[in-house]
Amino acid sequence: LPKLAQCADKYAVLRGVSHTLAAHNLGKMYMNTGSRPLPSLVYPGYSAVVSQEMTAPADMPKTVAVPKPTHPSGFLGVAHSPLSTGATPRKGAAFTVRGMSLRGGTTTVDVERRHNLLADVDAKFRGFESDLETVGGLDRFSQQAYDIISSKRAREAFDVSRESAAVQDAFGEDTFGQSCLLAVRLIEAGVKFVTVEIGGWDTHQDNFNRLKDVNLPKLDTGVSALFNELHARGLLDSTSVMMTGEFGRTPKINARTGRDHWPRAMFVLLGGGGMRGGQAIGASDDKGQGPAAEAITPDNVAASFYRSLGIDHTKEYHSNTGRPITIVRNGQPIQQLF
Repeated sequence: LPKLAQCADKYAVLRGVSHTLAAHNLGKMYMNTGSRPLPSLVYPGYSAVVSQEMTAPADMPKTVAVPKPTHPSGFLGVAHSPLSTGATPRKGAAFTVRGMSLRGGTTTVDVERRHNLLADVDAKFRGFESDLETVGGLDRFSQQAYDIISSKRAREAFDVSRESAAVQDAFGEDTFGQSCLLAVRLIEAGVKFVTVEIGGWDTHQDNFNRLKDVNLPKLDTGVSALFNELHARGLLDSTSVMMTGEFGRTPKINARTGRDHWPRAMFVLLGGGGMRGGQAIGASDDKGQGPAAEAITPDNVAASFYRSLGIDHTKEYHSNTGRPITIVRNGQPIQQLF
């Protein structure tokens, strides 16, 4: 990872991160929430909590997932689900998100006319609703959709082809790198949380060739460019970045030259948002089987990430049944980061 090495002052590597959930879905739940999964409750992921706690410009979505969410909004409800792009941008090509671009000759004037007509109809029938809470929710969704669809700024923020050739080149030729560029543009435009997904890490066979030839070059280019561009635009100090998977891989190589699931030892990268870069915190043992000393838990990672976002991880929400739920119950921020 030579490009990431060159900007290592901008992030910290947490080594010796450890848990015990070796199934993909359970590991994702834990790493995306900081709360160990329960069969009776779906905790909200980072994106949903940010949506609950932060405000964004009216004409921009609060949270965006490229191309799809990594975790549901849990008991906070679908109102806090991210806008999913459903696709990834390609270098040099105009990028639009389905539902945000006007089609079939429809103009912003047409949209405004229809919006005003809906408002007139709503006004005439106000007071006849049987479920005021549901109707109020639909009204809020309708207004948000109108604000975004009618916003030139929102449409332009998603179009990575508006960047200079030099900036696009820095993020590489593949869709992951261009998705990282999209994340920069969205944060700059006022979106509060963006997730970018890169798959292909379940290397049960041919681990070393897949990493060397495909996965690591993409990751190296995209994530390093993300840090460098956020820094160049003056956004890194106010933008928290996390890079994580659901678990690590076995120290032992299997018969197919692959590595299997291993949650006992993994790493997480954290940077920006006032966190101190240029350091490695914690360590795995000499065989990569587990932490060399005290483990860093997903709970501690989450508490640290929320602190960098200015969100109190001890804050309580209430589930649909009224049960009090702490955002991160068992974790504490890692002091070396701050």
